[in-house]
Order: sequence, then structure tokens, then C-alpha cells
Amino acid sequence: MNRFNFSLFTILVLTCASACLNGARIQDLTQIKGARSNQLFGYGVVTGLAGQGDSRIEYTELGILNALERLGIRADKADKSRNIAAVMVTADIGPFAKEGAKIDVTVASIGNADSLQGGILLQTPLFGADGEVYAVAQGAVSIGGLSAGGGGGANVQVNHPTVGLVTSGALVEQEIESQVIGNGNSIEMILRSPDAMTAVKIAGAVNKYYPGTALAVDAGSVNIKIPATFRGQTTNFIAAVGEIDARPNVAARVIINERTGTIVATESVRVSPVAVSNSNVTIFINPTTGISQPLPFSSGATQVLQGADADLVEEIGRFETLNELDPQGATTVNNLATALNQLGLTTREMTSILQSIKAAGALQAELIIN
Repeated sequence: MNRFNFSLFTILVLTCASACLNGARIQDLTQIKGARSNQLFGYGVVTGLAGQGDSRIEYTELGILNALERLGIRADKADKSRNIAAVMVTADIGPFAKEGAKIDVTVASIGNADSLQGGILLQTPLFGADGEVYAVAQGAVSIGGLSAGGGGGANVQVNHPTVGLVTSGALVEQEIESQVIGNGNSIEMILRSPDAMTAVKIAGAVNKYYPGTALAVDAGSVNIKIPATFRGQTTNFIAAVGEIDARPNVAARVIINERTGTIVATESVRVSPVAVSNSNVTIFINPTTGISQPLPFSSGATQVLQGADADLVEEIGRFETLNELDPQGATTVNNLATALNQLGLTTREMTSILQSIKAAGALQAELIIN
């Protein structure tokens, strides 16, 4: 396993933290209650697949027969050319999307099509959870992948050729009403990452500009009354509040992704005084060659014998103390990274050590391993 430079990621985290001393914009930390996206879905048919579509599947045939019937063409059965595929079409319609606006749609095969490459999605109504049609999709499918096969069962596949995107492929037919003004002529800001301290800081930042208007309701929301000077100008007030800076409270977390060898730690991570020992064991396997000679006057033949010798080398363990403390008497994440890098550890070894430090009660942070 490649060595992992924990310090690089720590430097990035600390650099971001120092750059954000003035805080982040409230619009990046929250969203307005009532201004939300909605999910749409529908059943459609993709045509023009050049023999890579569904084999004879009943719902695929019914889909194309229904499409032909709407065009005034009656047919008893569909052909077997495999040029069509049944698909599910999904999309998100954002808040304030007006009639005639265009949105992207995702197309995914639900049959046994080999690929949707080069296909055209026929006109497909998209329904909301209430069963109403809010958009209609149609257009060329872009899959961003490919699938190719040759003789003898050889096949090459890049990405997922049975899932595609129709960019700006749906027209909004019905607007979804967004109600952002609540009781008492107020708006409610919903935190993207709920945290009580962050909510209090956001309310305090707003009150500096508009005194007495903001109150942290709970860890997930802040209620803001619209000042009299902004009556009838709700959009202007939301835009003004969104530009206010507030410094979010970042929880102490160490996140480890063992699949990619990534370790990320937040600035607020602290480690109580603790000592760490690391020892590596390396096994060398050396191939050997021997000769087997038959006895004189025997009928045997000389043979070459292959073998292997195994040598085990164990490095001397190093017991390092994390003793560079901050004013609160705990090691910072920067000192932790420096100490672990001095031990020359791999990502797997760092993961094991961090788990042990957490088990010892010395890691003052949430440890998340994916």
C-alpha cells in the first residue's frame, strides 16, 4: 500500500479553516423553508438503438404500441429488431421553476437492453408524487459510456451504457407553488448541517444588521422576521440575508475511507496526551532451485526442483509520545498528523492507530470509517 501523506490533507483543512475566519455566507449554510426541489418520474421508450435494445419484453412492446397508437398507427405486435428499450425517466424540478423552463432528465433502462447509446427518448410525461404531470421529456440520450463485444464472449464496457442523460430534455408544464413566507411575516432558514451553535451564530449575524429579527428556533432552523423596510420585497430581503457571513461550528470528526486511502480531519479534533508504538513485519520469499540426481544404474532422470525460502524481518518498534499540547492541554490535529508521519505509516496503519487512540479515550472526536 502506498504511503499516505496525512499532513497534506491536514494543511488543506487548516488552510480552509483559516481562510474562513470571516465565516461563510448564510445562503451557503442554509436553505429557505418552502423553497425546495420536487422529484418527478415517468415511464418512457427509447428508440434507435441499432440492435442493442430490449429483447421481446411485454412492457417494452406495449410501450411502443401505445406510442404508435397515439400517432394513429395500429399494430398488433412489435418487431424483434431490438431497436427500442423501456426506460424509467427521473428528474428534479427546482423551486420557482416556471412554465416553459427546461430541466435535465435521467434515463435508465428497466429491461435487458445492452446500451442506450444513440437512442432518442420519445415524449414522456413526468409525474409528481401527487400523480399530476409537471413536465414532459423528449430528446437525444447521452450515456457517457460504451459497451463493445467481440467473438468468444469478449466484452469491453466503459461506465454504465444503460443509464443516460437528456440535457435540458424536459419542459416544465406546471409550476409548483413555493411558499416561503410563514406566520408573522417571517422566513425560516433551514440549516444544511444542523448544529445548535451554528444556528445561534447565524441568528447573531443577522441581528447585527437587522436587530431583533432573528431567533434560533432549534439546531436545524432560524426564524427571521421580515423588517418593515422590506415589506413586499421578500426576495430582496432573502438575497440580503444570504450575503451575510456567519462562521459555522464544525464538529470534531476524523473520516477514513479505507477503499481510497483517504483520511480527513477537521480543525477542532483534539487528542489527549498519548503514546503510540508502531512495528512492521516484512516477509521476503526467495525462490530456490535444486537438482535431483538419480542413483547410478537406475532408470530415473535428472530433475530440477523449484522451491522457496521465507525470511521474516521485524522492524524495531518506536514508542512516540504526542506531547505537543495546545493551551487546553490537548494535541491538535496538526501535531497528530506530524507525529504519525514521523512514524512512516501506511494508511492502514494510521487507521489502526486512530482506532486504538479512540478506544483508549484519547481521541476527542467522532471517528467515521467508510
